[in-house]
Amino acid sequence: MRIFLPYIEAGEGELKKGHKVLRAELDAIDIKILRELQRDGRMTNVELADRVGISAPPCLRRVRKLEEAGIIEGYHAMLNSPKLGFDLVAFCMVGLKHQSEANLKAFAGATAEWPLVRQAWMVSGDSDFLLHCVAENLTRFQDFVIEVLTANEHVDTVRTMLTIRQVKKLGLVEL
Repeated sequence: MRIFLPYIEAGEGELKKGHKVLRAELDAIDIKILRELQRDGRMTNVELADRVGISAPPCLRRVRKLEEAGIIEGYHAMLNSPKLGFDLVAFCMVGLKHQSEANLKAFAGATAEWPLVRQAWMVSGDSDFLLHCVAENLTRFQDFVIEVLTANEHVDTVRTMLTIRQVKKLGLVEL
């Protein structure tokens, strides 16, 4: 059985319009490897091989191939932010004054410099960016919004949403 995972081809600084979709070809063993690593990225290659039903050397070759293809981007520990003193999680919907490619790139680049912003997406709709922010407390978050985010030369509007409680936390992709 072969499973095809789509991705959109980007070119010349923007997404191409139309229906051209490229696909990464993965077999059932590759999918099992990805599922298992998404559940537990710390397991040994021997344990992974056992879980997916192949021997260790071909398993390692497959993992390396998935890494080289960019399908596996890295390995990370999931931290409990409240236990580390980061009690506030918020989302910011940011609208820019102008949506030129230069302004979009400049703002995207600025997000990389803001430690409070943990993830950022360029989005369509009423806003241009959605920022996932984690802060020690409300004061720290408010300071960021007022002194950094709204002060950015490209920002026109900022709408914030404070979270109450996380109710679901899964791996990144359902395979």
